[in-house]
Amino acid sequence: MDVLELRNFETLSPFEIKDELIKLAKKTSRTTQSAFLNAGRGNPNWIATTPREGYFLLGQFAITESKRVMEHPAGIGGMPRAQGIAGRLEAWLAKHSDMPGASFLSQMVAFTVKKFAFEPDAFVHELVDSIIGDNYPVPDRMLVHNERIAHEYLMWAMCGNPRPAGKFDLYATEGGTAAMCYIFKSLKANRLLRPGDTIALGTPIFTPYIEMPHLEDYALNVVNVHAPQENRFQFTDTELKKLEDAKIKAFFIVNPGNPTGVALSKETIGKIANLVKTKRPDLMLLTDDVYGTFVPDFRSLLGELPYNTIGVYSYSKYFGATGWRLGLIAVHEENLFDRLITKLPDADLKALDKRYGALTLEPRKIKFIDRIVADSRDVALNHTSGLSLPQQVMMSLFSLAEMMDGAKLYQKACMDIVQRRAKAMIEGLGIELSPNPLYDAYYGLIDFEFFARKRIGEEAVEYLKKNVHPLDLAFRLADDHGIVLLNGGGFDAPDWSLRVSLANLDDEVYEEIGRGVRSIARGYRDAFEASKHDGKPEKSQKAAGR
Repeated sequence: MDVLELRNFETLSPFEIKDELIKLAKKTSRTTQSAFLNAGRGNPNWIATTPREGYFLLGQFAITESKRVMEHPAGIGGMPRAQGIAGRLEAWLAKHSDMPGASFLSQMVAFTVKKFAFEPDAFVHELVDSIIGDNYPVPDRMLVHNERIAHEYLMWAMCGNPRPAGKFDLYATEGGTAAMCYIFKSLKANRLLRPGDTIALGTPIFTPYIEMPHLEDYALNVVNVHAPQENRFQFTDTELKKLEDAKIKAFFIVNPGNPTGVALSKETIGKIANLVKTKRPDLMLLTDDVYGTFVPDFRSLLGELPYNTIGVYSYSKYFGATGWRLGLIAVHEENLFDRLITKLPDADLKALDKRYGALTLEPRKIKFIDRIVADSRDVALNHTSGLSLPQQVMMSLFSLAEMMDGAKLYQKACMDIVQRRAKAMIEGLGIELSPNPLYDAYYGLIDFEFFARKRIGEEAVEYLKKNVHPLDLAFRLADDHGIVLLNGGGFDAPDWSLRVSLANLDDEVYEEIGRGVRSIARGYRDAFEASKHDGKPEKSQKAAGR
């Protein structure tokens, strides 16, 4: 494609450009008999089997409980009953001890009752009745036992050490995607962010965080707080100083980064904490920590600054569960958001009284987390809100499987998968990188300009920047090699960069992806050399590397 054609794509999200790249890459794959390699989306190609085995076996037991109450010839069962259900599950598992998942379920119930002091019948009944899905979610925000279990899991997955005091209120959502949408919506509805307000984004960042503030629904102004590659994707002191400006109401980050894959260091978190505590105690924070489980001893802002922070987590990546749509919103029981609402002008408080007045006689006592729940169903449908109960059971089993794995064998295996692929891609690129303990290896950001300066020289790179559109890199990779990577510029990373998912393809292809990028660099060098002989820049970019 020439420059004019590529400029048509400048306004599109990388995830929409991806569809065009896939068309090109598939065509190339068909015509050249080469592999079609789509590393543009971060859907892992592994799954956690143990909790799933338990889930599907539990479903079979649940049906027996339903039929125990009522078994109509037309295929109608009853609603499982709680009394004695834990004992019946134990006996049923003993009879089916050879079934996949039986050992896990048996150990899980014993582990959970001991750890949380749950009443066995109440806990097992929550699982059984919920996996049947015969009731509305009650409580609507999250099931009682599931919230306790997920809270403990989040303390490990997101908060690290030292563990924050107190507890978090959790809302189970349809993945991290829904969590993002609900939070934006409720911040606006509760006048915590108004059209024309300013927020800060820690960039590079997951594209929707860049796009959503500019929707007419929110109409927010944005200040970017940049974490440059030269600083190993950590925020510099100069960039963090931007947060001292009182006009910035909130600071949103993804940690570890997407697309950078790098977690905030202990030092950087300390700087943010010090800034908030000494200069910006009114600063709202949102941290999206989906990839934290891929970094040893991960520490989130949720653990460091629980009072100021909304946490977002998704089970999708770690457990290979993007299709399950399992996410969480976490807000500490003592939090800035509740306090800010109480300090709103009287006219705003009266408007919110009217908004939430159908839910309670004392709407001003509704917590911010419960306002998020209500707003997720436009308030009027609050009584039918909440994540589906079968999904909440899967969330409980994922969480418990991780807790029961004292040696963290599953985590080590997941880390090994992505780190192995990162190493293969680096070898394909023909470069050497020093290890970074903060790198999650779930994504890789290929800074092509930096790479090309080392490979094809400064003059060739300057020629490229003057005569070639940055999107040409992703389109050429798809058209020449059948490889789909996302353009880094769409994440506010350098324009001449590419995001590669290290999670969704087989190990052996990542070296091939690295070699494909090297090949594109050689093609650009050849085009530069040809332009020197011609004495003028090429009019068309289609010749480069073809």
